[in-house]
Amino acid sequence: MANRIDPMDIKQIITLHLDGVSNRKIAATLGVARNTINTYIRLIKACEQPVAALLDYSEERLKELLPTKTTIDNARYDALMRFFEKVNEARNHPGFTFHYHYHEYIKEVSNPYSYTQFMEHYHRKYDKIKGSMKLEHEAGKEVFIDYAGKHLYLTDKETGELVPVEVFVAILPNSQYTYVEACMSQKREDMLSCMGHALSFYGGVPKAIVSDNLKSAVTRASKYEPTINRSFKDFARHYNCVINPTRGYAPQDKALVENAVQLAYQRIYYPMRNMTFFTLEELNKQIRRLLEGYNDMLFSRKEASRKELFQSIERQYLKPLPATLFELKDYCRAKVQKMGYVYFSPDKSYYSVPYRYIGKHTQIQYTASSVEVYYKHERIALHKRNASKGIYITNKDHLNSNHKHYISWSPDYFRNKAVEQGSNVLDCINVLLARYDYPEVAYKSSMGIIQLHKEYGSERLDNACKRALALNCCSYKRIKNILENNLDKQDFTSAHMSNNKPHIPPHDNIRGAWAYQ
Repeated sequence: MANRIDPMDIKQIITLHLDGVSNRKIAATLGVARNTINTYIRLIKACEQPVAALLDYSEERLKELLPTKTTIDNARYDALMRFFEKVNEARNHPGFTFHYHYHEYIKEVSNPYSYTQFMEHYHRKYDKIKGSMKLEHEAGKEVFIDYAGKHLYLTDKETGELVPVEVFVAILPNSQYTYVEACMSQKREDMLSCMGHALSFYGGVPKAIVSDNLKSAVTRASKYEPTINRSFKDFARHYNCVINPTRGYAPQDKALVENAVQLAYQRIYYPMRNMTFFTLEELNKQIRRLLEGYNDMLFSRKEASRKELFQSIERQYLKPLPATLFELKDYCRAKVQKMGYVYFSPDKSYYSVPYRYIGKHTQIQYTASSVEVYYKHERIALHKRNASKGIYITNKDHLNSNHKHYISWSPDYFRNKAVEQGSNVLDCINVLLARYDYPEVAYKSSMGIIQLHKEYGSERLDNACKRALALNCCSYKRIKNILENNLDKQDFTSAHMSNNKPHIPPHDNIRGAWAYQ
C-alpha cells in the first residue's frame, strides 16, 4: 500500500532545491523516485508563497498543501542502501555480479525490491559504467584466446603452500561458446596443449586464431608484421588455420575474450573461491562442471544459450579436425659427420642421413616420436625417435656401397665367405667367432684372414688354416706369418715331430719322468 511522504522529507526536498541541487541528485540523495521529486518541485513552484517560506510551515499545513503520495518506504529503502554499501566493498573482487548479490539481498530482507528496482536504485546512487559498441562476428571465422589476469591456486598437500596456476580462455565470438582450462604456465608447451584441447572441445577448427601478444605465441610484437613463434606456426599448419595476433596496446581488438575472462571470474572463479584443490586434474574437473552450466545459461535477449547457438549456427562453419593430434616440435642444428650421421644432442645419439650430405650443416626438427633432418628447408631424413642413449639409428638407403657392405656383416656372412676358400678356413673362422661373447669383435680379423686368399690363393690359405688349427693359434697374424714363411708348404707331421724332439742331450745326472713315478 502506498505511504504518504514524510513532511520532513518535503522540507529536505525544498532545502536541496534552494541549494541548487538537481532533481536527479535530490532523488538519489533521499532515495525517492525521480518522478516523485519532479512532481513535488512542480507543486512547490506552483505555490503562491515563496519557496523559502515553505520551510516555516507546520507539518499539517505542508500535508494539505502538498498531498501527493509516494511508494517509498524509508525503512525498506534504508535497508537497501545499507546493503549497497556491502556490495560496493566486494565490487573489485574477481567474479563479482549484481545477480549474485541480489540473491543474497532477498535472503536478508523480508520485503525486498525486485531485481529491476534493485539495479535502478543502485545506478541512482552510483555512477553507471559506460558501454561500448557491439561488434558482429562471422560464424566459424575466428577463435579468440587469452590468459586470465588472475590466478587460481593448487594447495601442496605436504606444506599447505598455495601454488598459482594460469587459466587459459578461448571463445568463438559468434556464439560466444567458451572454453576454460587451468595449466601450470603460459609457456609454449602449455599454451599449445590448451589450444589443442580447445579445438577438440569445439570439434572443429576456425579460419584463424586471434591471440594476444604472448611470448609463447608471438616472438616479436609489431603493429603491422608480428613475428609468430615457430611452434605456433607449426600448430596452425597442422590444424589448417592461420594466426592473427592483435595489435599491441589495443585492447579493443580482443574485447570479446576480455569479456569472457571477466565472465570466467564470475561463473567459475567466484563459485570456487572457498574450494581447495590438490591437483590440476581436480581443478580442471571442477572447471568443466561449472563451464558446462555457464555455456548452458540463456542469453536474456537471444532466448538461447551459448551452446545452443554454437550447435545450431557456428559448428557447421568450422573446418574438420586433423586425423592426428599435434606434437610439439623442437629444433637443433648439427653437422653431418664423416661416417654419414648427425649427432642428436637431446638423446646423445646418432641418426643417419644420405652420405652425399657429409660435411653439411643441417637442422633437426624433433617431436616425442620422430626426428626429421632438413638441409636448406628440404627434408633429407626421417626417423622414428629412439630415446636410448648413445646408439646409432640407421636407414640402409642412406649408406654408400662401402657402408652398406659393412653394415651387412654378421657371423653367417663370414661363414659363407670362408667356406668358399676351404673347410679349414671355415673351421678357423668358427673358432675365431666362438672366442668372443660379442662376435663383432672378431669381424675384422675374420675378414683379414679371408682376404689373404687374394695374395696367396685359396689352397695355401686352407693349408695355413689347417696348421693354425693344429697348433691352436687361429689369428690373422699367426696365419699370415705361416704364409709369409712358407710354413704351409712343409709337411706338417714331420715338421711337427721334429719340433717335438728334445733339444737337451741325455746325461746321467739328468732325471727323467721315471724318477717321479
